[in-house]
Amino acid sequence: MLTPFQNASARIDAENAQDPNSEIFQSKSYPKELLYSNRMYERLLDFHPNASEEVQIAAKAQHICRWKMPRESYPMDRVGYLKWREELKKFHAKTTAEILASVGYSQEFIDRVSFLIEKKLLKKDEETQLLEDVICLVFLEFYLEPFVQKHDTEKLKNIILKTWNKMSEKGHQAALKISYTDENLQLIKDALGL
Repeated sequence: MLTPFQNASARIDAENAQDPNSEIFQSKSYPKELLYSNRMYERLLDFHPNASEEVQIAAKAQHICRWKMPRESYPMDRVGYLKWREELKKFHAKTTAEILASVGYSQEFIDRVSFLIEKKLLKKDEETQLLEDVICLVFLEFYLEPFVQKHDTEKLKNIILKTWNKMSEKGHQAALKISYTDENLQLIKDALGL
């Protein structure tokens, strides 16, 4: 018999596998959010192997069904971006809560996962900070390069600095061990004044 965690993981994967957007990784095409979910989960276990079940699920479900709330459905300005981000967190938390309830998790467990997905008490709550570190590490390892293609150097430095400021010291150490292109490593060093 499968555990609630195995059932929840399978349901999250099944939801993310429906993403109509795909991404090529190592010559294979994946549904975009399924690939992101797998990267989050693997990075979490690598960074903090004894992470709680709540954090593990929050990591897997961080972007669950994100394509259902496209950025373009909000005004394309700073206010629209912030509103989109805030409503996305609630959407991801609600979608995950429904899955967790359906596989038998307690309300207390569900509330904790929602708290983490909504990134409450960042810098104050240890597990919220752990999740944020993992988000930032996955961004730097897999998603910095596409940003480099789209933005000018000053904007990129700003993005890197904002990312860095959200991370813990342990997160910083892990970030500096990622294998970057020479150009991106230099960009990161420039942004951080290293």
